[in-house]
Amino acid sequence: MIDLRCYFVTGTGPDVVERAREAAAGGAGVIQVRSKPISARELHSLAAAVAAAVRSVSPTARVLVDDRLDVALALRDAGAGIHGVHLGQDDLDVRAARHLLGPDVVIGLTTGTRELVEAANRDADVLDYIGCGPFRATPTKDSGRAPIGLEGYPALVAASELPLVAIGDVTADDACDLARAGVDGVAIVRGIMHADDPRAYARRVVAEFDRGARESGGGSLKG
Repeated sequence: MIDLRCYFVTGTGPDVVERAREAAAGGAGVIQVRSKPISARELHSLAAAVAAAVRSVSPTARVLVDDRLDVALALRDAGAGIHGVHLGQDDLDVRAARHLLGPDVVIGLTTGTRELVEAANRDADVLDYIGCGPFRATPTKDSGRAPIGLEGYPALVAASELPLVAIGDVTADDACDLARAGVDGVAIVRGIMHADDPRAYARRVVAEFDRGARESGGGSLKG
């Protein structure tokens, strides 16, 4: 089981490792190490540090590397506590990634339109979840896709055979409404990167997501 309710995507800054630790302590079930622009060597060092920090407070949280399958493979070979990768549409094919990584590693894929969601369904046997956005326009990543908005998610959830995580300027204030819309989790960058207390912020995301899931009659832990 992957707890997708609070999915922290790291940004840039001198305190990324500590924020990842605090987010995991507050209940973030997934930490994706993303820091662009960054070299493969720098990402390797950062992801190793994040994995060690997260493991110290949450043995169940999953640490994923953004885009770079080679970095994830190297870290896993070194026993660094990396659980998988999150791939974009232009990254290595997910079936090739699964072949290289093996059956027990988490693989996520970026989507954001019905067509991309339906395409991901064809790889549902090798994927663990999809990210789907942007929820709103966001300065952290320009996908070129139109914002989905709250009203757009129910149809995408219905179309997906995989757990679906909303991303794109999502905040703790949105978690309840997005859970009601049927998503399996919310990915947050700036909310946690800018929070005065990342642990409390992550805890609030989980609580709000669970509230929305209860009100919609859904579960609170999927994956």
